[in-house]
Amino acid sequence: MNMQMDKPQSNKLKEVFLVFFKLGCFAFGGPAAHIAFMEDEIIERRKWMSRQHFLDLIGGTNLIPGPNSTEMTMHCGYERAGAKGLFVAGISFIFPAVLISGILAYLYVSYGKVPQVEDWIFGIKPAVLAVILAAVIKLGKKALKSWELLMIGLGVLAASLLGVNEIVALLCGGVLGCLFFSIKYQRSTLQSYFLPFILLNGQWGVFSHPSFKIFLSFLKVGSILYGSGYVLFAYLEAELVAPGLLTRMELIDAIAIGQMTPGPVLSTATFIGYQLGGWQGAIGATLGIFLPSFLFVWLLNPLIPKMRQSKILSYFLDSVNVAALAVMAAVLISMGRDVLIDWKAWFIVLISLLLTFGPKKVHPIIIILMGSIVGFVLIRFITI
Repeated sequence: MNMQMDKPQSNKLKEVFLVFFKLGCFAFGGPAAHIAFMEDEIIERRKWMSRQHFLDLIGGTNLIPGPNSTEMTMHCGYERAGAKGLFVAGISFIFPAVLISGILAYLYVSYGKVPQVEDWIFGIKPAVLAVILAAVIKLGKKALKSWELLMIGLGVLAASLLGVNEIVALLCGGVLGCLFFSIKYQRSTLQSYFLPFILLNGQWGVFSHPSFKIFLSFLKVGSILYGSGYVLFAYLEAELVAPGLLTRMELIDAIAIGQMTPGPVLSTATFIGYQLGGWQGAIGATLGIFLPSFLFVWLLNPLIPKMRQSKILSYFLDSVNVAALAVMAAVLISMGRDVLIDWKAWFIVLISLLLTFGPKKVHPIIIILMGSIVGFVLIRFITI
């Protein structure tokens, strides 16, 4: 699927590292925004793969546990530089958020608070809306191959906005599309296809080291986690607040840290791990929550082209791709409701849209930096 001329493996790994480390430093806004950044960097600028294959990876990734955008970085690294690229991409994308979260955790535990950065973050959210919109439009042009797929996408969008679980919506969209196109093209047999899942339950044995217990707790969460940061909140509340290991307010502060740092929101685990067990706990929690994603992607990536080669599974994949874009659109609408609450946010989003869709394309990272600076100026110096 690689669309560039071959380079030596070491050069490819270096390229993968630089691309995803940069994204890890600047990718604010959650999974939908992260995927929008990747679409621009991987498809538009570097042409590592076709847009169709990128869509297929998004669809497949939405069906497995773990942080979708982080797993997409691993897929892209795998496509560019093989199995080593998978690990290089994932680690380089995760590292900035983990490092920032670890530092903030140290300040939080030592001084009871974290630095006030709300004014700098204010303008990032409206700018992210423009970046996500651009990705949805570009990917939608490729994914919407027929009016039937459009109807599936609209159905999933409506279901998502009404609060239906995103995984349920995705699976229903995929199965509905698969059945419809199978009947339409008179294919009477449906093939079974199962993705490998790891479900970790029960007691953890006799290991007594606190850091290892933290590692196992977060390994369980990372192995079965679907959905957004809010779903992560529910998992961690059951795992840590209910047994009395963490207060609910401490958990809320940790989730807020994950939301305001670049990169994956699951860097929250680093923050909580430090609270529970210092630097060893932070390392254990980080390894635990991200390790399953590396395994899932390693197993899934080679299967995606095989799904595309099967007619029946190709119908399913096309439908899931459209459903995944519908979920992204629902996230965009929900974010818009929350973010566009005053003229300052509208001002920033309009500038971002002009830069995104203008005649001279501006890199999304520049748009995010612009949003942050303009937002800071508006909050600090404009009082009307």
